[in-house]
Amino acid sequence: MMNPISDYQKKTRNSAKLFARSKKLHVNGVSHNIRFYEPYPFVVKKSKGKNLVDVDGNKFVDYWNGHWSLILGHAPKKVKDSLKKQIENGWMYGTVNDQTIKLSDIISKSVPVAEKIRYVTSGTEATMYAVRLARSVTGKKIIAKVDGGWHGYTSDLLKSVNWPFSESESSGVLNEEKIISIPYNDLEGSLKILKKFSKDLAGVIIEPVLGGGGCIPATKEYLKGIQEFVHKNNSLFILDEIVTGFRFRFGCLYPTMKLDPDIVTLGKIVGGGMAIGVMCGKKEIMQYADTKGKKKSERSYVGGGTFSANPASMIAGYVTLLELKRNNSIYSKINELGDFARKELGKTFGDKVILTGKGSLFMTHFVKNGITEITNSTQAAKCDSLMLQKYHFTMIAQNGIFFLPGKLGAISAAHSKRDINNLVEASEFFINSKK
Repeated sequence: MMNPISDYQKKTRNSAKLFARSKKLHVNGVSHNIRFYEPYPFVVKKSKGKNLVDVDGNKFVDYWNGHWSLILGHAPKKVKDSLKKQIENGWMYGTVNDQTIKLSDIISKSVPVAEKIRYVTSGTEATMYAVRLARSVTGKKIIAKVDGGWHGYTSDLLKSVNWPFSESESSGVLNEEKIISIPYNDLEGSLKILKKFSKDLAGVIIEPVLGGGGCIPATKEYLKGIQEFVHKNNSLFILDEIVTGFRFRFGCLYPTMKLDPDIVTLGKIVGGGMAIGVMCGKKEIMQYADTKGKKKSERSYVGGGTFSANPASMIAGYVTLLELKRNNSIYSKINELGDFARKELGKTFGDKVILTGKGSLFMTHFVKNGITEITNSTQAAKCDSLMLQKYHFTMIAQNGIFFLPGKLGAISAAHSKRDINNLVEASEFFINSKK
């Protein structure tokens, strides 16, 4: 009889001891809320390619991929070698450096809206500054986001992230009335809300594929309709491409949908596995962040931080993007593997699940409550999240396959078709054990 918790505990004894120490030192033992899962997360010792190795010597094929940031896999040689070389010359300057110029040059040539760029060290900071900039440019205060949209922990956007969306996400968050939420992929419903707040609407921020909200692509019609309203209203259209930027193609997703955003935020892949956040946009918008010659009332104070544009992050991002540019076949490979995973997992689970995603991103939703399609985060939230976590945990415990329980999976250049076949086989065993 399957007993994944018992199996897990037997093979992760050293992780259990170390995590007990971690709980004494850190809030719930972790430094990011989602990294905790019952009975305890394993403790990683090293990583390479498609694998994580824990302190007990267990090897896991990784589909979490560093919060989906490691498109080349763990510790790719070219990035590792470039970091070693950079560290010989220093890894923190606190001044202008040519590594930043190299990375910005490659981003600006592949992201049309990136006429001006500012670096920070996390996606949260990038979206926080994007919101501030939108308010400065327009002189308005309200920001709209979608139900289930995750843009980091900034107080300016911490609303309607988790179901039920009507409840406040956190104590300590003020001015929630300045954040409004609209239904994803429902243009009519969204426009109705936006029109109600149009006079004070500074901007709308949307992910073209919901990450934390269920790995759900937006329709082209939905995004174009929102953009059209926003621009007619003299508000700003902000695309959060922190997850999607350089994930499906060399560049952002928005040009394939013929969109014209004012600001785009990037992160994850463009940092090559190092800390990064990027806010980029049209010159006439970004010039508000230029403090030279401006009164306080005229500027948008967008700082960055101590470690913004540090040379280690810049060189890791540059080498990663250079590798993706030179080997465009990486995209066809991982996108095809994603299509294959969705197709084969769909066959395996049948009507018990709905697979969502795009390209190399995919997520399994165990259906209940009469859900027959998933086009928004409300439908995703009504699926059986406990079964999804059980499925993921069972694969960790018994198959050496790692998804962060309950989250979407990302395929990297280090994965192969054999890995997907093994995933399908493990899924087959899981679903048959439930019969």
